[in-house]
Amino acid sequence: MNIKEIKELVKMLDGTDITEFDYEHEGTKVLIKKGIGGMPQVMPVAPAVPQVSLPVQQVASALSEDDQAVSAPAAIPDKKDSCNLNQMTITAPMVGTFYRSPSPEAAPYVQLGQVVEVGQVVCIIEAMKLMNEIESECRGKVVNILVENGQPVEYGQQLFVIEKI
Repeated sequence: MNIKEIKELVKMLDGTDITEFDYEHEGTKVLIKKGIGGMPQVMPVAPAVPQVSLPVQQVASALSEDDQAVSAPAAIPDKKDSCNLNQMTITAPMVGTFYRSPSPEAAPYVQLGQVVEVGQVVCIIEAMKLMNEIESECRGKVVNILVENGQPVEYGQQLFVIEKI
C-alpha cells in the first residue's frame, strides 16, 4: 500500500463517525484511528510485529537560527485564504520522523528556492521503521521549509510551503 492510497483512506474516513479502520492486503496491514480532537492516526503494522498505538503528539516547532535551510514559518498560507492561491503547503500524511535526505551523508531532496515538479520526492517520513517518501503535489518553488531534519511530525503538520509556478 502506498502513501496515496493511505491518503485516500484517511480522506474517505474524515467526516464520518468511524473511529477505527483496520485494512489488510497482501501482508500489509494499516490501522487508522481517530485520536484526540478527531484527528486520524495512520499506523502501518508489519505482519510479524505486534500492534502499537501511537498517540498524537503536540510537537513544539523550535526552529534553529543556525540552520539557514530552515526559515521561520512567517508566511504559512491558510487553506481557506483565497488570496494565497499561488501557494500551497505540503503536509505530513502520517505521524513519524521527518528527514530531508535519504541518508545522513546524502544531500537534501530539496533546498530553499529550488523548483520542484509534480511527483518529485521532497522528504521522507519514517514511521515504525518504514521510510515513506513524500512527493510534491504541484510544480513550484520551495519558499519555506517548516521542519528541521530529524524532528518528529504529526499527521497534517505543515512541512513545506510551495509557490506555484
